Amino acid sequence: MGKQNRNRKLLKWIVGIVGGLVVLAAAALIFVNVYIGKSSPQVEGEMVVSVLDGGATVTRDEIGVPHIEAETDADLYRAQGFVQAQDRLFQMDLSRRQASGRLAEVVGAAAVDRDKFFRVFSLRNAAEKSWSGYEPQAQQVLEWYAEGVNAFMEQAKKDGKLSYEFALLGYEPEPWTPVDSLTIGKFMAYDLGGHWSSLAIRHWALNEFPEDKAKEIFIKYPEDAPSIIAANKKQPVQVAGQFDASVIPPEFNGSNNWVVSGDKTASGLPLLADDPHLGLSTPSIWYQMHLKSPEQNVSGVIFAGIPGIILGHNEKIAWGVTNVGPDVQDLYIETPNPEDPTQFLYDGKWEQAEIRNEPIKVKDGETEDFEVAVTRHGPIISDVLYKDEDPGASFSLQWTAHEPTLELQAVLSFNKASNWEEFETALEDFQAPAQNFVFASVDGTIAYKANGRIPIRKQGDGQLPVPGDSSAYGWEGYVPFDELPTAVNPESGFIATANNEVVDSSYEYHITDFWAQPYRYERIAEVLESKDDLTKEDMMALQMDQKNLYAAEFLEDMMAAVQEETDEHDELFKMMAEWDQVDSKGAAEPLVFHKWMKQLPVTMLADEFPEDVFSLLPGKNHITDQMMRDAFSGNEGAWVSEYGGAGKWLQDSLETALGEIEEEFGSDAGDWQWGDNHQLTFPHPLAGASPIFEGFLNPDPVPIGGSNITVQAAGFDGEGNVDHGASWRFVADLSDLSSAYHIVGPGLSGHMKSDFFHNQVDDWAEGNFHETLLEGEVEGSVLRLSPE
Repeated sequence: MGKQNRNRKLLKWIVGIVGGLVVLAAAALIFVNVYIGKSSPQVEGEMVVSVLDGGATVTRDEIGVPHIEAETDADLYRAQGFVQAQDRLFQMDLSRRQASGRLAEVVGAAAVDRDKFFRVFSLRNAAEKSWSGYEPQAQQVLEWYAEGVNAFMEQAKKDGKLSYEFALLGYEPEPWTPVDSLTIGKFMAYDLGGHWSSLAIRHWALNEFPEDKAKEIFIKYPEDAPSIIAANKKQPVQVAGQFDASVIPPEFNGSNNWVVSGDKTASGLPLLADDPHLGLSTPSIWYQMHLKSPEQNVSGVIFAGIPGIILGHNEKIAWGVTNVGPDVQDLYIETPNPEDPTQFLYDGKWEQAEIRNEPIKVKDGETEDFEVAVTRHGPIISDVLYKDEDPGASFSLQWTAHEPTLELQAVLSFNKASNWEEFETALEDFQAPAQNFVFASVDGTIAYKANGRIPIRKQGDGQLPVPGDSSAYGWEGYVPFDELPTAVNPESGFIATANNEVVDSSYEYHITDFWAQPYRYERIAEVLESKDDLTKEDMMALQMDQKNLYAAEFLEDMMAAVQEETDEHDELFKMMAEWDQVDSKGAAEPLVFHKWMKQLPVTMLADEFPEDVFSLLPGKNHITDQMMRDAFSGNEGAWVSEYGGAGKWLQDSLETALGEIEEEFGSDAGDWQWGDNHQLTFPHPLAGASPIFEGFLNPDPVPIGGSNITVQAAGFDGEGNVDHGASWRFVADLSDLSSAYHIVGPGLSGHMKSDFFHNQVDDWAEGNFHETLLEGEVEGSVLRLSPE
């Protein structure tokens, strides 16, 4: 009995302790909840914003889109800055810090190498150079916008309502400047801007492999440039161990867009659709807004930290973009002076490089001295000045975005344009990154232009680094604006781009050889050609299309090659042969196909490359796809032959892929589903710090269909996380521009307590578009911003 009493007392004591801990935990959660909630955006009532002249009204509709109306453009842009800062200030601050190379100040030593990379890439420096080129009116808009951001910042600091992320990292944001906005614009040029890493890898391959194997790493081997090939072999630059693949933009950054003339629509007026493909994250890279003043009425999306609307529509026109992907980044093999590594050889003389002092402040650490050397071609991107006493050759980078450019000026003009002539005139200021613009207007015009600065080279085609010590190499201007690829009202009745090749061999100028594979474009064209009574609903459905034309090209030949080696996969291949070649989430076949395809370059190439060089190698499947095409046509290349033939390569890759599938999902193919592996994610930048943060900040994964090669773009990493795709979906019907149709996943707010934080995740997965009004009364929460 005494023992039982002791046990009861012990149990009572444990229960009391646990209960106390639960109460303490609940109290802590309530405190955290209240603290975090304190900084959530005010969306109703009235706020005093002293920088305003006359005030503005902000109506957030049912999905959180802010509709801002003001009596002047000055108050409109100030209100835009204020509202963006309400929802996205932490994202805006991280964006300008990353692009400026200033993350270590708030994150610590772990970000120093990333900061060095972006100091070398000189985005902030290029933004500062661009500022003076802006017209006074555009400069004024950037200043009005900054006033609005700073007005919110000052209020939030005063009232203790800065968003919780600043408290977690222990700092307060600095005042916003117009150059901050331009720097974020330069970062987008970086994210979409070129293929410098592929040049470095090809240089490495020429020096590591026999020529027949090196050639197969190229998209197109430059047979007509022996002097450039010789220069790359004569002066090898260290590549392995030099570059961090994590800072390289995703190679699938691209998009779909198309525009259809009234001849092919049910309404008799054009339809336009656009879905830019970028990294998927919480919060979204895009911020959807509607801006209205007596001078303009425009709706669409913009990057947080920038004024205006970059993609969208007004009462007269609609427009959208995809990435052209031209060769706008060139590497030069620079020869440093052994006596002074800040000097570089050029036409027989040593030229002094510009040396920029770029000290890097480190949170809880000492400031690191850092210098950036800039040659006549651009910054040295190999770290030779700081590691080696005898550095040897190094790479410098020439890039269109390093020059002063005027994209924000173009955006402001887009917003007020009313026809193709005005829009095309505005495009002259949109210089980097180069984009495929599609356009439609209520007068029935549809148009296209591959717009931006595209270099004309003295020698070479941008596939290899060129000698930096001779004036025989370099750029001699850009493709003239009037000679950029353009189409207006084509006979086909539609224009579509999906990062595919947009010119043929008759085009006078070199754009690139690194086009996206044609599968998305071919599927879009197939659907648009099939009907002459297209509707906006057809456009939305096409953006969610999961037809896999990649499998249509390769799967049959792949299975035949393996069957020549073995008959053990006959049952699996029977299932694959009956597949409708749609990447639906409930099917097993897409899981097998995509795992197999992803494994092919790993099986063939990974062991032949240092790990970091293989990570940097872009277009891996472009390379192995061409190897398969050659092998299936009877022209087996050096890599395949050396491996033991296409059959062995494909069989080994399949065995590895199936092993991974069976380990995760079991041996019964009847239990396999693409959606079990292929799951939508919108990761938050702070989620990796703790599983607790992850639970609060990331939405639950959602099984989805599609893939990186379907029109419904859903790119995935090695773990099956869908982290790349349509960052915004947009459809406009030119027969009624009083509204348009949008999806911005995961939602519009960056604040975890907002109703609009993750409210569009399921909509993104299922293709549920939201109608956003340009005209008429918007229902929702109303916030009035008033001057003092």
